[in-house]
Amino acid sequence: MKATDDPIPLSALQHWAYCPRQCGLIHLEQVFEDNLHTARGQAVHHLVDEPGYEMKAGVKVERALPLWSDRLNLIGKADLVEFHPDGTVFPVEFKHGRKRQKIHDDIQLAAQAMCLEEMLGRPVPKGAIYHASSRRRREVTVTPELRQLVEETATAIRAMLASGRLPAPANDARCRECSLKEVCQPDALADTDRQQRQRQDLFRVED
Repeated sequence: MKATDDPIPLSALQHWAYCPRQCGLIHLEQVFEDNLHTARGQAVHHLVDEPGYEMKAGVKVERALPLWSDRLNLIGKADLVEFHPDGTVFPVEFKHGRKRQKIHDDIQLAAQAMCLEEMLGRPVPKGAIYHASSRRRREVTVTPELRQLVEETATAIRAMLASGRLPAPANDARCRECSLKEVCQPDALADTDRQQRQRQDLFRVED
C-alpha cells in the first residue's frame, strides 16, 4: 500500500481548513511543535481522551469513540458521541477558548458526523462544538455545503500528500497563533518571493 493510500486523520481536515501549509508540515513532514494554544487544547482533550461511556438521563455518552469512513478514506476519533433514546446520534468536539464560529472546527465535526453515518447507517444531521473556556456548546448543522467542503478538503489533502510538496505559507494573521511559525518561517519565505519579483522587474522591458 502506498503512503497516500493510508487513511487521512480527521484532524488533518481541521489543519488544512486553518492553513494548508500547517497541514502539510504536520501530515507530510511529520513536524509538530507545542505553544500555549496547543497546550490548552491538549489539556481540554484530556477530559475525553480515556475511552468509555456513561449514562446521563437516558443518554448514552461515549468518549474517545473510534471513527472511520471507507468511502472518504478517513480515520480518527470523536471526543464525545451522544446516543439518545429516540435514535439521535450527536457528536461533540471539544475545543479550548471561548464560544466562536470557526469553519475549520465545523469541517472536523462534519467529517465526524459523516463517518458516524457510514458506520451506523443512520443520519447524523447535527453536532456541537464544546468551547471549554466559556463552557458553552455551539450547535452545528451538517449542511450539504459543509459535507461538500469535507469531501473537497479530503481530496486536496490527498493530492498534497501524493505530490510531496508543501503548500505556500499564508503569512497573515493566522501565523501569530500557529505553533509551527518558527518551522514554517512565513516572513522569510515571503521576503524571498518579494526579492524574486523585484529581480524580475529589473530586467523587464517596457513597451
